[in-house]
Amino acid sequence: MNNESFLLEQKEDKKLGMWFFIAAEIVIFASLFGVYLTLRSHTDGGPAPQEMLELKSVMVSTVLLLSSSFTIYISHQAIEGEKTGKTIVFLAMTMVLAGLFLFMEGREFLLYYEKGYEMQNSSFLSAFYLLVGTHGAHVAAGFIWMGLLLIHLKMNGAAKEMQAKLSVFSLYWHFVDLVWVLIFTLVYLYGKVG
Repeated sequence: MNNESFLLEQKEDKKLGMWFFIAAEIVIFASLFGVYLTLRSHTDGGPAPQEMLELKSVMVSTVLLLSSSFTIYISHQAIEGEKTGKTIVFLAMTMVLAGLFLFMEGREFLLYYEKGYEMQNSSFLSAFYLLVGTHGAHVAAGFIWMGLLLIHLKMNGAAKEMQAKLSVFSLYWHFVDLVWVLIFTLVYLYGKVG
């Protein structure tokens, strides 16, 4: 087996491994969505989703995160064409968008905390923070992963090994964005209209 076919096989193995990871993550998030949808009406005298949730800033966060799906796609296409500079620029843009999303989510949680909407106040708040916070942890993990990829890209360029790494990360990132679309729809939009 020559080096080229070995690298291609290795890339496909890594992608398959990521698909298995995503399948496991689907089970975790499906459970968290189930818990949230079950407990969203259990406010224990605390705020209901309609009165608590802030849509304006969350819509901005959503645009940021969905834009990062586009930038990671461009970065992935660039590395497939072995364009190191373009890959780095669009991966860095994805990282900036993820950082802004995390900042806005942290600001949202801080706003809720200042209003007294703490996790232990109700089953609804516990389920909300658990679901949205778990997604935020996935964004934070992706943020760190992107930082490591940028370091590797600076050191190695758009080598075949880097193509596999970015391809796997791209699958992860699109999954994280898809989960956010579900959170935005089921938690925020559905929560506001009741």
